Amino acid sequence: MPDARANGDDIRLMMSLEAIGYHTEVPGSQHYPPLLGTCYPDRGNFIAFVSNLRSRRLLRRTVALFRMFSDFPAEHLAAPAMVPGVAWSDQSSFWRHGYRALMVTDSALYRYPHYHAPEDTPDKLDYAALARIIDGLALTVGALAEGE
Repeated sequence: MPDARANGDDIRLMMSLEAIGYHTEVPGSQHYPPLLGTCYPDRGNFIAFVSNLRSRRLLRRTVALFRMFSDFPAEHLAAPAMVPGVAWSDQSSFWRHGYRALMVTDSALYRYPHYHAPEDTPDKLDYAALARIIDGLALTVGALAEGE
């Protein structure tokens, strides 16, 4: 990141894809950091867009575009990096260098019981859901790049 800043690279938004392939309709399958559980669904059947407060405007725009291009359920949160989970991926290094960034996630360990465990194998992923998410993200990134 320091090189990007020193080079004057025009990074308008960094989007980190963090654990986006596990989805379930089981009630009570989705968990959250303290105090957030009452605001969001209890089933792990959505994709989440997460940012720090500085990136919240681009977060809202990104989620609006995703919802325009995809019917896959999406939630979003802009919160301070100190909220557990908000800064747990690669976007946090961009934040430290003053770039706007967000994470797209299935919420990893807050949903997926096999996160970073030996039984975390490809058969646990929902490939149909993953394809819907990727299709929506591709169109979203394209629209963001075009400035629409």
